Amino acid sequence: MAQHGNGTSGAHGPTGSTGSTRPYGAPGGGHGGRGGHGGSGGLTAWKAAASRHALLPLRIFLGVTFVYAGLDKLTDSAFMSDTGSGSIGEMMRGVRDTSAIPALVDLALKSPVGFGYAIAFGELAVGIGTLVGLFARVAALGGALISLSLWLTVSWQVDPYYYGNDLAYLMSWLPLVLAGAAYFSLDAVLAERRRRTP
Repeated sequence: MAQHGNGTSGAHGPTGSTGSTRPYGAPGGGHGGRGGHGGSGGLTAWKAAASRHALLPLRIFLGVTFVYAGLDKLTDSAFMSDTGSGSIGEMMRGVRDTSAIPALVDLALKSPVGFGYAIAFGELAVGIGTLVGLFARVAALGGALISLSLWLTVSWQVDPYYYGNDLAYLMSWLPLVLAGAAYFSLDAVLAERRRRTP
């Protein structure tokens, strides 16, 4: 996710699991605690619950970050300008010759402000969808595509590559594309309703 005012990249998750039909990640009924097999049963149940929710911190982080990034752009009049210090236009012109795909930058430069709004609203939609878990895989795919486009343009010239954030964000989205939002999500609520509907 591109930061304002420089040529580097910046900021910008659903959880998933297997083997459980409980949409909200409630631990299975089991043999934990005092009524079952003692402490080992409780530890096993805790580990199972932790595994089911392993991607939840990533989902929250990416969702909050993308919402913040989208709002930050939309409320920054200097950024949403064709020219001027810290503007989207100046940023794209500055990375044009060092990007992996200059044609993408040329396309953005046809309407820098329009491109800026597209990225901002895209980030906002992706972040909200990820946080509430609605069409979570689609939202994660959108986040991955935004990060990919920014990596190939804005942060491609960062050397060494691990100093650029956009590639890391791209990799972070991929587990959420695969897993979806199986817990604490609107997708899970809708799936449960579909199961209960005769």
